[in-house]
Amino acid sequence: MKKLELILSKYDFQKRQIPVNQSEIDSIEKLIGFKLPEDYLYFLKNHNGDEAFIEKEFMILWDADKLLQTNIEYEILEYLPSTLAIGGNGAGEFIAIEKNKNDEFRIILSPFIGLDAKDHIIIGDSFTDFLTRLDNSKEWFS
Repeated sequence: MKKLELILSKYDFQKRQIPVNQSEIDSIEKLIGFKLPEDYLYFLKNHNGDEAFIEKEFMILWDADKLLQTNIEYEILEYLPSTLAIGGNGAGEFIAIEKNKNDEFRIILSPFIGLDAKDHIIIGDSFTDFLTRLDNSKEWFS
């Protein structure tokens, strides 16, 4: 988690003052039907949701209390059951954790309108990889 923490610190993601309640994590995992990846769970437990430019790209990462509400409101879990939206790019796309058939995780970018897995763009092989790519100036669509 050291690399993840270095990137989060570099871009001034605020540390949590009050820990996330484990029952909140349990509720999220129960609704999505899978355990959250360790690196994202680390972020969720230790940092507030925030928005930032990481090099060339703007992103918003939602706080734990917004995850369920936002996924339900946008019907993401209904149309994309293996996908948990965790934020957005402020330009009509959401950032999400997707669990594939091999029980592997990847981070994707997809439009809020349409909600079709064929529109997913892979932007990281993990939450840490996603932030590392942005930190290395990799653009969303390249």
